Amino acid sequence: MNPITISALTTHIVNLFAGDELLRDVWLVGEVSNWTQARSGHVYFTVKDGGASLSSVMWKGNVFRHSWLPREGDQIMAHGYVDVYPERGVYQFYADEIRPAGRGQLYAQFEALKQKLLDDGLFDAERKRPIPTQPRRIGVVTSDGAAALRDVLRVLSQRWPMVEVILFHTLVQGNEAPPGIVSALAAANRFGRGESLFDAADPLDVILLVRGGGSIEDLWAFNDERVARAVAASQLPVIAGVGHETDFTIVDFVADLRMPTPSAAAAAAVPDRADIIGYFRQLESGLAEMANDRLATLWVQLGESQGRLLRLNPARTLNRERQRLDDSTTRLHRNAERTLAQRRERLDFSVLRLDGLNPTNVLARGYSLVQRADGSVVHGPDDSTTGEELTVHAAQGRYWVQRL
Repeated sequence: MNPITISALTTHIVNLFAGDELLRDVWLVGEVSNWTQARSGHVYFTVKDGGASLSSVMWKGNVFRHSWLPREGDQIMAHGYVDVYPERGVYQFYADEIRPAGRGQLYAQFEALKQKLLDDGLFDAERKRPIPTQPRRIGVVTSDGAAALRDVLRVLSQRWPMVEVILFHTLVQGNEAPPGIVSALAAANRFGRGESLFDAADPLDVILLVRGGGSIEDLWAFNDERVARAVAASQLPVIAGVGHETDFTIVDFVADLRMPTPSAAAAAAVPDRADIIGYFRQLESGLAEMANDRLATLWVQLGESQGRLLRLNPARTLNRERQRLDDSTTRLHRNAERTLAQRRERLDFSVLRLDGLNPTNVLARGYSLVQRADGSVVHGPDDSTTGEELTVHAAQGRYWVQRL
């Protein structure tokens, strides 16, 4: 009997997977479940059908290339390869491209318009307008009965209640939605230029174009060329908040700022009053900065290590190291949170000690401070002369006395 190690057996299995032509280049069809995006940006999910399921990974670089990403329960076609993750002893599907299954025509139209507008310069960062930091009046372009409007108003009232909101109602779904959205944007811009009959002296500062989530068909009005060009032509900066986190529309690329949801768009439009006031907020910010500096140092070290791995190891080995990195990052954040808690406790203790040493508190207990005219402190009878005027400092104020 010649036993072998687990590592040796796993290496043998990895080589078998690498040598299989089908597993190196495969398209899969199935339903998405357990879709999760890690802090690093990598996505972990499961592809399944009626008879089996397969753990899957898509690395951050491939994720950012996609304008459409699936949600829980979506049917997809995914391209990639199958390999082994040795630490867990499982095989996984490593995806580099995901498409909606059964939506090929819509997807092709989306990509064609996206390329056209990209060539026309509508996505260029140079033409994007800055978002005002403290707007006084915000225009919201959406349906007056939409849940997105309620979400926007709720977030604005919580974060910056002094802002005024002007609604420009339009349909946000169906064939009549695109011209309605274009008209609402035009009305908001006329209001913003002071051309409205109401409050012309106080125009709009920014426009929120928002809609809740839905299928690709539900959101198709925001993939309309007329809407995209109206957003690009707006004289006011436009923040887009269309759909859920994984939804992307053409409007997202044209807008001056894209946020994943209507609530996030509202949050991006105004500051948080809790961030502006309060000593403890400043203290937390300082502690967070210390933690971020530490994390930044670790990330630099990690980047250097990744560079060495990239030079010394094949691409698939590097992919496995990325998954180990996600596990390490989770542990690092737990440790950072514990460190921040300990430092907060030390700070609270130091504040109590300083309060106990405060000289004002000493005077409040009945003690007084006696000084001569030149400001020197009188420690005893020998430090003053008969008839000399002295200043006495007490808890309720100061007064002058003359030594007898």
